[in-house]
Amino acid sequence: MTYNLEKFLKGLEELQIELSDNQIQQFIRYYEMLVEKNKVMNLTAITEFDEVIEKHFLDSLSLIKVYYLKKEVSVMDMGTGAGFPGIPLKIAFPNLRMTLADSLNKRILFLQEVIEELGLKEIEALHARAEELGKNNEYREKFDLVVSRAVANLSSLEEYCVPFVKIGGNFISYKSGEIEEEVANAKNATFLLGGKMKEVYKFDLYEQKRSFVVIDKVKGTPKTYPRKAGTPTKTPL
Repeated sequence: MTYNLEKFLKGLEELQIELSDNQIQQFIRYYEMLVEKNKVMNLTAITEFDEVIEKHFLDSLSLIKVYYLKKEVSVMDMGTGAGFPGIPLKIAFPNLRMTLADSLNKRILFLQEVIEELGLKEIEALHARAEELGKNNEYREKFDLVVSRAVANLSSLEEYCVPFVKIGGNFISYKSGEIEEEVANAKNATFLLGGKMKEVYKFDLYEQKRSFVVIDKVKGTPKTYPRKAGTPTKTPL
C-alpha cells in the first residue's frame, strides 16, 4: 500500500528532523502494526494515517522543541501505552537508550513485536507498575530523561516518573494547552520529589494546543515515593 507522506515530511521539516528512507519505512510499518493490532485490542482511537502521523508520530517527536535528542542519553517512557512517545523517538533518534514501561502486559507484548519487527536496538519494553518499578534500584534514579504522554494530573505523574530520573536529569510531561492551574497545584509534589520547575513550553501542533512541562531533578527522591499502588492517583501530593 502507498501512503501520502506529505503531512509527515512537512511536519518533520518544521521540527528540523531528517529521516532516512529506512526510518520512514519503520514509521509506516509501525503504523500498519498498530492498526492491525488495534482490531483485536484497544491501542488507539485514532487509526487514519494522517491523524496518526499528526497526533501520535509528530506529537511524540515534538519533544525536540525542548530537549536535545541527538546525544546518547537514557530515556524512560512511563505509561507508554501503544508506544508513544517512546517508539517514534527511538526510530527518529536511534542513539537514545530507551526503556518503555506500561502496566498492561498485552501492550508490552505488542511493543516487543514492534521492536523485533523494526529491528530496533538498545530498547526494552517492561511490564510493570510505576509504583513497584520505582522501588527497584536497577531503575530508580538511573535515567537522564523520563517522559510521559499518559493522561493523569501532573502531581500524580511526577510521583510516578520523577523517582526514575537521576540527579541532574529531567522529567518532561506532554500536556494539552491550558496547564497553569495544574502546574500551580503540582508545586508541592515537585518540591517533595526532588524536582524543580524549569519551564512550561506551549506550542500549536496543527489544531491542537500542546505544552511541555519540564522539571529538573535537583536532589534525590525520598524513599517513601512512589507510594503504594493507586495512591498517587487517588491522593495526589
